[in-house]
Amino acid sequence: MIANSVNKPATAPAFRVGDERLIKLTTSAATKVGSLLIRQGRPDGVLRVAVVGGGCSGLQYKMDLQDAPANRDILVETGGVRVVVDPKSALYVTGSELDYLDALDGGFKVKNPNAATSCSCGESFSA
Repeated sequence: MIANSVNKPATAPAFRVGDERLIKLTTSAATKVGSLLIRQGRPDGVLRVAVVGGGCSGLQYKMDLQDAPANRDILVETGGVRVVVDPKSALYVTGSELDYLDALDGGFKVKNPNAATSCSCGESFSA
């Protein structure tokens, strides 16, 4: 007896499209993210911005380059770059601006209007 195999079509992740009111990249941040995506061989990839527990102020940012949005993500196109944020993190980053400073103490910096306090290192905050 031969078993029937059913090929189910792959479904694309279900994500929502947002706008720059959620998160915005400056020109320098968009340029840096774009070059990092190309260097990793992901020219159509996305920057994931998430907020996780930790850091000296209670919450910290986590950024990662990925191939595509995941289920339930919110996708924002800003500065020619695609940025994704999960719904829980969106509560904390709404209205934020991501900048990149090419200096000794530079790197990616988040200007977050929702942060009640932030630590001196600038990498964690409380809301």
